[in-house]
Amino acid sequence: MKNTAKKILFLIFVVVTFNLSAQTVYTTKTGEKYHKSNCRYLKYSKKELPLERALAYGYLACSVCKPPKKTKTSIKSNSKSSITTSHNSHSTSSKSVATQCTGKTKSGSRCKRKTKNANGRCYQH
Repeated sequence: MKNTAKKILFLIFVVVTFNLSAQTVYTTKTGEKYHKSNCRYLKYSKKELPLERALAYGYLACSVCKPPKKTKTSIKSNSKSSITTSHNSHSTSSKSVATQCTGKTKSGSRCKRKTKNANGRCYQH
C-alpha cells in the first residue's frame, strides 16, 4: 500500500512539473519570436519568460522549434484573451519591421542585408 501511494505521489509531481515547465518560453534580446529552451536560435542570447507574458508582449511562436501557442488560462477565460488580443495589436504595431537594405555593393547589385533603420540602409551603408 505504501509503495502504491509513493508511485501516485511521484506521478503527480512529474505531471505538475511538466505542466509548469511547458508554460515557460524563451526569447532573444532583439527577436520578435518566442522559443523552446532547446531551440537553435537561442545560441547567443536567452531570456526566460512565462508564455502568457510573451503573448501579451506580442511575441509570435517560432516556426522551427514550435513552442505552445496558447496557455491554459487563455483557453479557460475568454475575457482575458480579449484583453490580451487588444494588447497584442498595440505591441506589434509599435515594433519596426526589418526591410532589405537600399544600399549598393561594389559590384553594383543591391545589398542583401536586412535593416530596421528609418533611412533604409544597413550598418555598412
